Amino acid sequence: MVNDIKKVVLAVVMALITAVSAQLSFKIGPVPYTMQNFGVMLSGFLLGPYYGFIAMLVYLILIALALPMAAGGGGVGVLLGPTAGFLYGFTISAFLAGLFRKLIWKRGEGKEVLLLWISTLVASVPIYTLGFLVFYKFAINTQNLLSWSKNVTRTFGFSFSSPATIIFAATVLIFIPQDFFVDHLLAALVFKYVYRMLKERGVEID
Repeated sequence: MVNDIKKVVLAVVMALITAVSAQLSFKIGPVPYTMQNFGVMLSGFLLGPYYGFIAMLVYLILIALALPMAAGGGGVGVLLGPTAGFLYGFTISAFLAGLFRKLIWKRGEGKEVLLLWISTLVASVPIYTLGFLVFYKFAINTQNLLSWSKNVTRTFGFSFSSPATIIFAATVLIFIPQDFFVDHLLAALVFKYVYRMLKERGVEID
């Protein structure tokens, strides 16, 4: 019971860390570059699949309560807007990150850190998938969003004709390098540090 309470408290802490990472953003339009994936992956790594999921659920609840936790602020409108899919994907991705950590992490060796980092390529799929699908639903019927998608893909050197491909490039492809090489790598390294620090104090992460 006490352990469960501690995990709930940690889930709230991770929700707040994700909120802070959302403010570390570079706005290029409706879909900004943020550090949110760092909080998502670290939640799963530290808390495991179920409490990692709960941490992101708490994060969504805080947004729904109109607290400025997302890169676009807060309120139910954020959870119903064109970027809402990314936020809902956080819950599943945190669950997967926790699942991979349980499968991969044994003694905290360098190989395990590498495998954990690589696993985020799979763990992040729900974020990109739901993010794209929801944004596509809005953009395909909203000229401003579609125009933004075309402009940003051209800026990054892509040349596509299909609206679906253009929107996919604008909402997914341009974000993968920063997410993987910055957010996800940082999450794996921070987890390794926290794991060793807790282990030295006799605290095991289950």
